[in-house]
This record gives sequence, structure tokens and C-alpha cells, in this order.
Amino acid sequence: MNLSRPFIERPVATTLLTLGVVLAGVAAFVHLPVAPLPQVDFPTISVNAGLPGASPETMAATVAAPLERSLGRIAAVTEMTSSSSLGSTHITLQFDLSRDIDGAARDVQAALNAARALLPTGLPSNPTYRKVNPADAPIMILGLTSKALTRGQMYDAASTILAQKLLQVNGIGDVTVGGSSLPAVRVELNLPSMNGYGINPEGVRAAIAATNANRPKGALESGAQRWQILANDQSMDAKDYLPLIVGYHNGAAVRLGDIAQVSDSVQDLRNDGLANGDPAVMLILFRQPGANIIATVDRVRALLPHLRATIPASISLNVYMDRTPTIRASLHDVERALAISVALVVLSVFMFLRSARAAMVPLVAVPVSLIGTFGVMYLAGFTLDNLSLMALTIATGFVVDDAVVVLENVSRHMEAGVPRLQAALQGAREVGFTVLSMSLSLIAVFIPILLMGGVVGRLFREFAITLSAAILVSLLVSLTTTPMMCARLTEEHDAARKRGRLYQFSERAFNALQDGYRRSLDWALANGPTVMLILAMTVALNIYLYIRVPKGFFPQQDTGLMGGQIQADQAISFQAMREKLRYFVDVVLHDPAVSTVVGFTGGGKRNGANMFISLKPRAQRQMTADAVIARLRGKLGHEPGANLYLQPWQDIRVGGRSSGAQYQYTLQADTITDLRAWEPRVRLMMSALPELADVNTDAQDKGLQTSLVIDHDAVARLGLNQAEIDGTLNDLFGQRQVSTIYHPLNQYHVVMEAAPEYWQSPDTLRTVYVTSTAATSTAATGTAATGTAATGTAGSGAAKAATTGPATSSAAGTGTSGQRVPLSDFSTPLAVNHQGLSAASTVSFNLPLGVSLSQATQAIKDGFARLGAPITVRGSFQGTAKAFQDALGNQPLLILSALVAVYLVLGILYESLVHPLTILSTLPSAGVGALLALLATGQDFTIIALIGVILLIGIVKKNAIMMIDFALQIERERQCSAREAIYQACLLRLRPILMTTMAAMFGALPLAIGNGDGAELRRPLGIAVVGGLFLSQLLTLYTTPVMYLYLDRFRLWAKARLQRFSNPLESAPPRGPARVRGAEQGAS
Repeated sequence: MNLSRPFIERPVATTLLTLGVVLAGVAAFVHLPVAPLPQVDFPTISVNAGLPGASPETMAATVAAPLERSLGRIAAVTEMTSSSSLGSTHITLQFDLSRDIDGAARDVQAALNAARALLPTGLPSNPTYRKVNPADAPIMILGLTSKALTRGQMYDAASTILAQKLLQVNGIGDVTVGGSSLPAVRVELNLPSMNGYGINPEGVRAAIAATNANRPKGALESGAQRWQILANDQSMDAKDYLPLIVGYHNGAAVRLGDIAQVSDSVQDLRNDGLANGDPAVMLILFRQPGANIIATVDRVRALLPHLRATIPASISLNVYMDRTPTIRASLHDVERALAISVALVVLSVFMFLRSARAAMVPLVAVPVSLIGTFGVMYLAGFTLDNLSLMALTIATGFVVDDAVVVLENVSRHMEAGVPRLQAALQGAREVGFTVLSMSLSLIAVFIPILLMGGVVGRLFREFAITLSAAILVSLLVSLTTTPMMCARLTEEHDAARKRGRLYQFSERAFNALQDGYRRSLDWALANGPTVMLILAMTVALNIYLYIRVPKGFFPQQDTGLMGGQIQADQAISFQAMREKLRYFVDVVLHDPAVSTVVGFTGGGKRNGANMFISLKPRAQRQMTADAVIARLRGKLGHEPGANLYLQPWQDIRVGGRSSGAQYQYTLQADTITDLRAWEPRVRLMMSALPELADVNTDAQDKGLQTSLVIDHDAVARLGLNQAEIDGTLNDLFGQRQVSTIYHPLNQYHVVMEAAPEYWQSPDTLRTVYVTSTAATSTAATGTAATGTAATGTAGSGAAKAATTGPATSSAAGTGTSGQRVPLSDFSTPLAVNHQGLSAASTVSFNLPLGVSLSQATQAIKDGFARLGAPITVRGSFQGTAKAFQDALGNQPLLILSALVAVYLVLGILYESLVHPLTILSTLPSAGVGALLALLATGQDFTIIALIGVILLIGIVKKNAIMMIDFALQIERERQCSAREAIYQACLLRLRPILMTTMAAMFGALPLAIGNGDGAELRRPLGIAVVGGLFLSQLLTLYTTPVMYLYLDRFRLWAKARLQRFSNPLESAPPRGPARVRGAEQGAS
């Protein structure tokens, strides 16, 4: 049966069919979305809850724990982490990849509703959630600057107007506004003045709160008219609060301006933001998991003119960071590599056939196959990304193979004098099954990848399907368009025609090569045991090299963007933290490779700050992002009291834990005491390892705390209660929001606290008075022993009441008997972290240049084992490091599964248990070549390199298929021996073997040597394929025929043994695939 006959005989129909495939592919290409990588985001939801003034331990026990118990019951939750700090709790839920994020969000809302009854009654609002991964890098950062407006006014415009509109953009998951806070009226109390007038902070708070009633006031009606009642029951500006009466002294009114400084300011003074060193307010945009980055950013950019029109003209709104330029540049680079691959592949075909008209065949076949694949990608919902375009690039060497096999066989018949049409019919019939076997066995390699789960399986499913689609389209083209073109375009062979010098030179060169191969093949067949020993050595060398080669997860990308976290001493003040931020921003900004730097403090983390850094385009800098970080690490490593940890942003990040480095090692313990005892030991151990860099921890348990031990007897004697004491302290030192000002677009607060000079030392507590309901007052330190201690630490004895008369008759702070405790002797947690339901601390780390992730993880395992931690203390990798550990354990299984899949397909096609083993014997040399190439170029054996090795399983076996398929045909048709058949097959198929191998190498070469944007992601694949093809080409030309002979002898021996028991394995002489049963009838 000749499947190609109808297409050869009907050239117009075949041409139109080919044109239809091209037009469908072009139409699909226009509509394909663009992305950096396939959609592999874990569905992630972030839950937030707040209880102002609550300590981290209180937040963890009363808010985080009930929420975790309720949220932990949701189906398909793979990871749950939480961090509780002063007044806030953040919980991150990560779900299985198969979970729909909208369905997960509904379950999260139901769990929050169920847990509401278990939460503290004082919670100002219900917990909220957002569909966003807080560990993801932002896709865009906008900055607001102004020479006329304050940062509070800019923040108001950003939060009230811009953030709301940006959240409406499809694909935006969250917008963080940083660098300042909302405008507010600030009341800064003068403690001596208050004490002199006998005014208590609680009285001031109550007076201010009563000023802004803004309650319903009703209406009046008379006849046909109606009047709405309005009143000046709101004070809008600072000047409106100055005359407010807060008490009386000696019969005279005491106004707020007498005891406090009132100003129009911001809610939280402890915020700072810088854009390229200038004061700024930032809008940090995060995408929803699964949203297309480029499409989302394009929507935001289209909205920018409208956004600028909605804010005051004196505010400049600029883009300081955009994730997409490097993505677009990377895609353009891989598209360029694809075009180069096609040109090189066609060139390789021309080099062997030496005919421009013959080269037209692959010149048409390759683009048609690739363009037709776009249609399949569109129907499958894929994107144009680095992996799908990489699949098409590497596919150029595959899709040309089918055309080359057909073209070369047709050309061979024409060179033997067969007419062009008859040669096309006969040549297509002879190799039709060979092409089918090559294509199906190559697709079989990807079956294990399609069945894989987890992030690796999801990531490479698109790669595998795209490549398989290209191979199937190529198979269709090679059986239809290619033989038709051979019959119509190729030149008739003319033996008398005089050839050019180039043709004659190449012919002599190929004949010399073939003669040399014939002599070496004679030696190999005569020295079979030696060749088999070499084959066995390659198998052993594969195992050795696999153990030795450094391993990683994904190649370290240079996206041109870096993130930074500043970690300062946990007792640092905001003023000192602000200076650290400005210093680090200035140092980074002056690096020659840096384009823009954005940094801000605040966000509830008093001893930390965040930085976002954009590097110059690759053409304008000579160093990679990792090299820039190494250079900056030397400049920034000597700043006392603070460290800046930098990491390059990656397109692939696993986990929902935000940290100061790329990889995480989490320590968990049964008790918080064990955790706090062992976390410093583990951190110090990891810091001492040369395989790690930038080691830091999220443990925050060294903050200073001033503790008051209340004398409850004195409190009762003075007519006070604990709530009054706590309220007074919160009034003065908590930036307490005591009232709300209602504006048409937003609500603003009145914030009250002691003046700055009174909250800089614990000694201020000696000047604080608490008023009882009986209108008496006493110094706070007269009813409590003051000192600095950890939460729950008792003081050194109860204090007596300092005064029992009116406030005006007592000196502040007298009568204190509490013993002072040195500030530096005691500490308190600034944050409490959980993983699951257990307390946890995470140590993060980066890798120095030249160190692989496998080396780092092994060093950590060995170091932790040396510590001898008890069984109550456990350590585990999280995030990307955990995904790497899982993938590392599955790598041998994945390779074995690919081998089994190929064996099964070949066994079915050849109806033989033996011949597939001959074909698979080509693989060890390819593995050795790939691993040696990776070691020689300093590349880690990453998931990308693993895919290259799997591709090699499909590529190198093509050589064996062409040899064995032809040998079986010769052996059957000519009734010759197995040795003679394989000998002739090796010589006759040498040219197509060299052509297909060279085409595959040229197809992968642009990936291997590329150095543009995103090249570091593609390079391991190209290097593995080129190295594997090079070595396998040298060895399989000899190992395959020898293996064929040995296995043929084994087949005959096994057949004879089984025939003795009247159960023969094969009842017919050795034969090839079923397709040749009628082959002798010829092509008509």
C-alpha cells in the first residue's frame, strides 16, 4: 500500500491542501496570546486580619490559630503559612494545581465565615482575602512624585483614585500602595502641659471623638417644602480642632491647642518611599494567579493616560518598573533562533544533496510543518512563550528528518536511473513505514511527560504537545507534499551531465568518507566483543556522570529585575531604618548596571524595607544579574546594623512564602521553646556553609519590650481599672485613631499620640497619669513596676501608689518602687510564624556563583545531621527547593518511563521483542555526550537539560530505525544473512543518517550558543542535544550493527530452544514491520 500515491498523482489538490494548512496556521498565530512561560501558577489566596494594638503572640493565638484550623479543612490545600505581627495576621493558602481558584475562593470565604465566632470580639472588621500570591514579583510599579504636594496628598490620590481603578483591570490581583499613608489630623500631646492642667489622655480622646458625630439629624416639613437638617458636627482640618474644649482648670476652659500641637499630616509617620532617591509614593501591581502578564500590563499602559487625567496636574505618574520588556525581548530572541535554525537545517540538506531544487523540498516542508503547528496550539489554548517557541525551534531538526528520509530515498532511485515520477512513488512507498516509525516512537518519548503531575508536568505539557503536534504535521507533510514535490521539482538524473567543481569536490569527499566508514565498519563487525565492551562502558559512564553532574531546578534567569529586602536590627528605630533605606538605595542606584531603584519602609515591618531594582538592557551591561548581585554584595556587606539581601526575579517561583532569598529551609518544632533554641543553631550552621550565600531568617524574637507589672491593689484603691490604664497607654504611644473624618471620596482619621520627644524613652512612663472615675489621677509608674522584659515577665515587686490626691498636688513619677531593668537584657517577638498549625522559622538562602542547588541542599542536610537535633525539631525544604527535591527523585523514573514507552511502541510496530532493544542501544552514548557537554560548559543538570536528554531518546534512535528497517527489508528481499543485510543497510543509509543528525544538531545549535535575553533558560537544552548527538553519531554507527547481530543470534537461539517445546516464538523468518507484506508487489 502506498499512502503517498494519491497526493503524488494530484499535485493541485496537494498544493491547495498544503496552502490550507499554512493559512490556518497564520490565522491562529495572529490570535495566540504571548507569555513568558506556560501557565503554571499555583492557585494562591492571601488572607488578612487585623486587631490594632495586639501583640504578635496575641494575634497568633487568638486570630491566626482559629483561622488556620478552619482554613486547613479546605480540600486541596497543599501549603498553609502564616505570619502574625503587631496588630495583623497574614495567612497564605496554596492549592493543588488542579484546583480552580474561584472555587477555592468560595471555600475560603465559607471557612472565614465559620471561624468568625471564634475570633476576638474586638476585631474591627472581618478577615478579608485576595486571589494573589504575596511571594510573586510585581508585574509593574508606578511612582507618584510632586514638587508641590506632600507625600500624604500623593498617597491619598494613589489610594483613593488610582488603586481603585487599577484593581478593576482584568488580571490585576492586588495593588499595594507604599511610601506614605493617608492624610490625617495628628494630635501630639504635651505631657507636662496636660499634667499641669490635670487633663488625662482618655478625656482628650473622648472629647475629639465627640466632635465628629456625623449622625442622622432628620428633616423638617412645612406644607409643600422640606428642609434637610445639617449641622457643623464635623471638624475637617487641623485648625478646626485647636479651639476644642477638652476640660476645665480652675474654672477656665482648657482647649486642645493649649495641651497639644495639632497639624494636617498623615496617619502613620513611620513610612518612607524613594524612587531613584527622590521622595515618592509607589503603586505596586500584582497579577492574579494564571493571568497573562503581557496582556495585563498592556491594559494598564492603555489606562495610564486616563489615570493621569484623574489626579492633580502637579503629580507626575511614571512607570518605574515593567516586567514585560525582557519577556518580549526573550520571545523575539527565540523567534530569531527559530529562523536561524530553519536556515541552518535547509543548508545542511543542500550540503548533502547539492541541488537547489532538491533543497526546495525541505525549505517548504519545514515552514509548513511549523506554521501548521500554530493551529494546534490555538485549539489547545496554548501561548507563544519561551517553551512553546523552544519546542518549535528544536522541532526544526525533527520535522526535516521526515522530509529528508523521503527526499534522499527518492534521489537515490533517481541517481540509479529511475524516472522522476516512478522514483517518487517507489521511494515514498519504501520509507513510508520508516517515517511512521520514527514519528510515533518520537512522540512516545513524551507520553511520561504528559502524565506527569506537579509544576514540572504542567510546565512541560505544553512543550511536549507542541512538539508532538509539529511531528504529526511533519508526518502528514512528508507523506503528501514532500513526495509530490520530489516528483515535480527535482531534477532528472543525467549521468552524462558535467557537474560543477563544488559538486565534484563534495562527491569525492563523501565517497572518501563512505570508504573510511566501510573499513572501520569491517573492523567493528570483526571485533564485536570490543564494541560491546565500549557500549557497556558508556552505560556505566552514564551512571557515573549522572551522579557527578551538579543538579538544579530551573536555570537561573536574568530577567533584568531584582528584588531586595533590608533586614535591620530588630530594636532599630524608624529614623535609623529610614537612613538605612536611603543609604542602600543610593549605593545600588550608582551601580553602572542599574537603571531604576524603588524602595519603601512600613507595611507593619518596622525593622525592614523592600526594594525593587530594574537593570539596564542586556546590550547596555556586560554582567548578568547574578554577577551584579555578587558585585553589590561586596559593596553592601559592611553596613552595621542592617543587611540588604538581593535576588533576581524568576519567571518560575514555587511557594507562597515571601523571603529575602530564593530558597527556603523551614524549621518546625513541637514547642516554641525548642524552636527558639534550635533556630539560631541552624541559622549559624547554614551561614558557615560555603555553598550558601545571603543566609537570613524570618525569626523576629529580639525586639525590645517595656513591661509594666500592675499593682492591682493600688489600682482598686484608687478607683481605677485595667482598661483605663491600657487605654491611656494606647492613647499616648499607639498612634491611636480616635475619630473619623468623612469626605465624599474617602474617610480619614484623627490620630492622637504623645509628642515625639515623649515616646523616645521608657522614662516617659514616669510622666503619664491615669484618671479614675472619681476624677483623681496617679502616675502610671505609681501603680506599676516599670522595666523592660519579655512578655509575661514579672517585675521585682509591686509599687505603691504615688499619690492619692488631685493631680495638681503631686509631682509626676513620685513614689515609684519598681526596680528598673536594663533594656538590652530582654527581648520580645516582633512576629510569630506558622506552617500548617505549628510554629515555624524559615531560613532563606541564595547560591554563590558556581554552586548548584543540589550541592547546597546536600550541604544543608549534612549540616543539620551533624547538629544532632532532637526528634521534636524537624527541618524541611520549602518552595522552589522543595520542588527541586521532588523533581530530583522523579528524574530516573521519568527517563525509565520514556524508555519503556519507546520500547512498547517499537515492539508493536516491528512485531518483535528483540529489535526495539537494538534501537534503544543507541541511547547510552547520547546520554554520555549530553552530560559531558553540560559539565564542559559549566551548566547544571536542570529540568530543561532533562528534557534535552528525553529528546535525545527520540532523536538518536532514528539512526538505528533507518539501519534496522532497511536491514530487515534487504534480509527478506534478498534472502541474505543478517551480517550482510546490516552491512549494506549501514552503507546505504549513511547519507540520510548524517543528514538527519546534522539537521537536528543545526536545529539545536542556536539554542546552545545563544546569548540574548532568556538564553540562559534555553541554553541547557541546546547543549544537551548537540553534545548527545555529536557523541552518539560517532558511536552508534558501529554499536548498532554489532548489537543487531548479537541480538539476532539470541533471537535464533531462543527460537530454537522454544521450538523444542513445540511453542515457537516466531514461526516465520526474520521480517520487518507488517507494512512490507505486500511490498514486493511494487508501486504501480
